[in-house]
Amino acid sequence: MTASRALNNQRGVSATTRDTILKVAAEMGYVTNRIAQKLSSGQSRVIGVLASDLDTPFVAALVTGVVRAASLAGNEVLVYLLGDVEKRPGGSVLQLLQQFTDGIVALLPYECGFVQALGKAHVPVITIDHPSQHGEYPSVSADSYSGARQAMDHLAALGHKRIAFVSGAEQLESARQRHRAYLDAVAVLGLARGPALLVKGDYTTHGGRGAAERLLALKKRPTAVFAANDQSAFGVMALLQERGVSIPEDISVVGFDDVPAASEMHPALTTVRQPIDELGRAAINALLARVAGLDAAATHMTLPTELIVRKSTAPPPG
Repeated sequence: MTASRALNNQRGVSATTRDTILKVAAEMGYVTNRIAQKLSSGQSRVIGVLASDLDTPFVAALVTGVVRAASLAGNEVLVYLLGDVEKRPGGSVLQLLQQFTDGIVALLPYECGFVQALGKAHVPVITIDHPSQHGEYPSVSADSYSGARQAMDHLAALGHKRIAFVSGAEQLESARQRHRAYLDAVAVLGLARGPALLVKGDYTTHGGRGAAERLLALKKRPTAVFAANDQSAFGVMALLQERGVSIPEDISVVGFDDVPAASEMHPALTTVRQPIDELGRAAINALLARVAGLDAAATHMTLPTELIVRKSTAPPPG
């Protein structure tokens, strides 16, 4: 029992005894049997993370934040990448997550049946950025609406009247909130409006490039572009610079997320900072509370965002 408590980081073992047991276990090459541990104690101290992929800087940073928070709480992490977001994973994946994990942090943007199957199997689930799609599960997200309004207010304060919006993946609640904030800002601030200023970007660099291509083709170009995330803003900036458009002298650009590369762009990107580490910490804390049988303090937790002004925005030309 003493060895078990030491190996599972439980109370009732002195520091000296714990160190001795851990040293012997390491010398023997002992590895904890997580399934046996879960059967005996009810917990494996393994958290599952579901994500579409790790290709985008924001998702990668968010998964890293979740892993860091779980580690600080004494948990290991099992990450499953969905790959095809429209396809539901097989039953073997569901069985694996049920057997090995205490609960799931889900970053899935589209496929909801899999999360529902986990819920029916009594696996605790916390979602990030999906309150409308998975309303039956506790959710953590950043305040996309407020952040987008900050971005629009900043551009308007600089004197921009004709501001284009590069939309995100509308399946995501964050994208819908940022889109709504843009429309509200246009109405409240008396800015130029019209379908030509609304272009799809799908949260991708490729989408941002395509959006910039369409905006440059307009007879009356916008003086500023607000992209729904940094990745699409990077695409906008790349295309503008390839076409000889100066940023911000000719067109200002604002993004959303503040991924690490945003400050390294030339010029450095003005963007809305999401509290990525805090999102991971809040998701893990909420999940561990559910694992412990505690009710969540709130069904949905919204964390504040912050506008970070850098070099990609300036007053409009002329």
